[in-house]
Amino acid sequence: MSEVVRIIEMGPRDGLQNERTPIGVAARIAFIEAVVAAGLTTIEVGAFVSPKAIPQMVGSDEVLRGVSRLAGEFHVLVPNLKGYEAARAAGAKVVSVFAAASEGFSRANINCSIAESIERFRPVVARAEADGVRVRGYVSCVLGCPYDGEIKPQAVVDVAKALWDLGCYEISLGDTIGVGTPAKARELLRAVAGAVPIATLAMHFHDTYGQALANLYAGLEEGARTIDAAAGGLGGCPFAPGATGNVATEDVVYMLEGLGVATGIDMTKLVAATNAISDQLGRKPASRVVAALNAKSRRAAN
Repeated sequence: MSEVVRIIEMGPRDGLQNERTPIGVAARIAFIEAVVAAGLTTIEVGAFVSPKAIPQMVGSDEVLRGVSRLAGEFHVLVPNLKGYEAARAAGAKVVSVFAAASEGFSRANINCSIAESIERFRPVVARAEADGVRVRGYVSCVLGCPYDGEIKPQAVVDVAKALWDLGCYEISLGDTIGVGTPAKARELLRAVAGAVPIATLAMHFHDTYGQALANLYAGLEEGARTIDAAAGGLGGCPFAPGATGNVATEDVVYMLEGLGVATGIDMTKLVAATNAISDQLGRKPASRVVAALNAKSRRAAN
């Protein structure tokens, strides 16, 4: 496989916002600097959401301003027009909005129906288009929901198409609780690609059941070329006990390089960045590759 595969680093936002230990602004900026130095060029750095709901993302405006001098494309999540306006004031050039393929998840997380959430984003996208800001769309629970159980592919198609028609340039399909398997991931991508161009679809797979890499491989075979990942497998999902968060960036890089895809990422620097943030969180990285390389380093030191 010689084609280009984009990796979007989610650790500073989707990873850290689900960690119990809050990380301060300066440390989050340092983390982003480290992953940029490792070669990652597209990073979601924060979220302009309620500080009461997600205190881990407090100071996202400072983080965004702090990394603006770096070479890269920096995304931020916005839930509504108020969040968009705050993000724009901080200099946002790319924002993300999120909907769910499950009514139960939508109501539990953003207190509205799927249809209402799409309408909530309409003024955001309109304002962004006027400002020359690109909007990325997320669809949560594409392969399963903690409230509604199994999700039919058509439900995902409907939401993805609605976000695409709204004006999102890319749609990220999220297996939020990490229950998917390769066959289901393949079926899903084929279904959504019938309504939204495959080149504009991203895979955002969590690794709760250890299936994320296999699911990504199935997606790559279907033609998807964008992967959301988090350094060290940061994060988790409060609705899936034992969830390890997004698939680990290091594990994705190792797989892609093994497939002949040149990622341009310096694994040594990426592992160092992951170890540093993991130390601050007081836990070991979930990445298998990081664990293996850390063990190798310890053996070499002895």
